[in-house]
Amino acid sequence: MSLAENIQNFQDEFIPTIPEATLNTLMSELQSLIASGIAEKSIKQGDTFPDFVLPNANNKPLQLDAFLKDGPLVISFYRGAWCPYCNLEINALQKRLPDITATGGQLVVISPQTPDKSVDQVANSQLTFEVLSDIENKLAKECGLVFTLPESLRPIYNAWQIDIPGHNGNDSFELPIPATYIIDTKGKIRYVFADMDYTKRLEPDVIIEQLKKL
Repeated sequence: MSLAENIQNFQDEFIPTIPEATLNTLMSELQSLIASGIAEKSIKQGDTFPDFVLPNANNKPLQLDAFLKDGPLVISFYRGAWCPYCNLEINALQKRLPDITATGGQLVVISPQTPDKSVDQVANSQLTFEVLSDIENKLAKECGLVFTLPESLRPIYNAWQIDIPGHNGNDSFELPIPATYIIDTKGKIRYVFADMDYTKRLEPDVIIEQLKKL
């Protein structure tokens, strides 16, 4: 089953449980986010990916250059372990990790959540790739991916017991839009997926296909 099919199955079960007024607010704010055009302004294919040093789930700092010495790198930005769409994506990537590494590629995922949240996620989902913390979305801002969760959505998230400041370790409601980059060993972006609609994610099959072209 594809990632898109898994997402659709989740939506088929979840959306009917949402009150109409809440759903209308969610859809209205999603359309506003899409209309803001953040994805179109973010870094593009052919650009050099910004250098970074970010902590992994064990709080060990890892640098972009160190990854690139070992081959092409897939970087997927996600909102956090609290996001069901992100978890569906990350689980799909874990399932296809052997196929990704068979191409010579590597995989990391990046969110603004603190390392202690990442270590729980790694354990709960049995992840075997690096989960990095982009504290205060500094790298995501360099990539042009960051937005602020609208005020109208915060009571809804609270009702769902989603504590974004608690996950991110600050008072900010800033989040990255979902985005995946495939970077060659020289640091050049060879493929980009960035979508304002957080329900849309890049299929692992596409990642593998693109890695085979490098």
